[in-house]
Amino acid sequence: MNPTTPSSNLAGRRILLGVSGGIAAYKTAELIRLFKKAGAQVKVAMTPDATRFVTPLTLGTLSENEVFIEIFPENESGSWTKHVSLGLWADVYIVAPATAQTLSKLASGACDSMLTAVALTARCPMLLCPAMDHDMYVHPATIENLNTLRARGSLVMDAEHGELASGLIGQGRLPEPQAIFERANEILEAASRSKTGPLAGKKVLVTAGPTREAIDPVRYISNHSSGTMGYEIARSAARRGAEVILVSGPTSLKTPEGVRRVDVVSAAEMHRAATAQNDADLIIMVAAVADFTPATVAHSKIKKDGSSRTLQLEPTIDILAALGKSKRPHQTIIGFALETDDGMANAQDKLKRKNLDWIILNNPVEEGAGFGPGTNRVTLISNQGTVIELPKMPKDEVAEAILESVS
Repeated sequence: MNPTTPSSNLAGRRILLGVSGGIAAYKTAELIRLFKKAGAQVKVAMTPDATRFVTPLTLGTLSENEVFIEIFPENESGSWTKHVSLGLWADVYIVAPATAQTLSKLASGACDSMLTAVALTARCPMLLCPAMDHDMYVHPATIENLNTLRARGSLVMDAEHGELASGLIGQGRLPEPQAIFERANEILEAASRSKTGPLAGKKVLVTAGPTREAIDPVRYISNHSSGTMGYEIARSAARRGAEVILVSGPTSLKTPEGVRRVDVVSAAEMHRAATAQNDADLIIMVAAVADFTPATVAHSKIKKDGSSRTLQLEPTIDILAALGKSKRPHQTIIGFALETDDGMANAQDKLKRKNLDWIILNNPVEEGAGFGPGTNRVTLISNQGTVIELPKMPKDEVAEAILESVS
């Protein structure tokens, strides 16, 4: 994309830029320039510490708008509600750089500057661009804050790897302004699509990835699921205009645009997260949930002492069956059946026994199907007797075909 040419997604769009107090704040001048050249309107909210790194005069001149720092601006009547009007004004709220301090405040709901106050009033997508020293970025507190914010629907750009202000080399650099500009354009494009489409006004719940069942603090039972199929279905549903909640087990995949992701680890956690969204119009259970979990979990690492051990397992809760049992008249519930033997018979039994509308059958040992990021070959079976066999296709195309058939 050429930033000097007005973008169909950014021309006239309203960008609210939150700048917090890190050395990377100087890069926001270039970011504002890119947005302005694309025809966007830009307003800036800063933390007091951010003014140590770049002046409000600089960002105000480039944005052609007043820069807001305190919750109560001094030079505007009715200023005590400015955080509300800014939150309603924005089409996207970008916090760049987002320091460890600011992420902590956003995660806790603190409200001590215009930047944090607007975060509580904004109704638009919020994009967080962390920037800090590497050890701060990978600290458990920062990771927990980012996970909390993601679970609430915030979008996060991973920090880049490179030379840091401390002189160290590592992950923690603010993404380049051009990358942030392009990500904002993608977010606004997804938001525009979400207003129309065959699933507009519908809520879609998708589960994806594996679960992990702890044996001790360092070991667990899991499976080979990469989460790709579920993520592609979530992405396809968002493109069709749905409000999408993605409940995801551990995976390295990035959250699809326009999708709210809730991270879980165990089957029990996935059950709680899915149940919290059981009012969805369309429920698509793609996750490879563990069938069994250790009966007891050791509090410390089990040491290897040369003796054999027996691991006692007990069944996990059947999430799909629980949702099927409580199915409401307006809901469509779709399950996945990963079968190596007697696939059709097992899938049809699962379809009926769990009160589903559709079951998607695939075989993990079949070439080009099952786990992994590549292709899949599935058969769609409805509770009305419809059977649709799809050829081997890339998983993004499989996702499109599934939603085209069931929605």
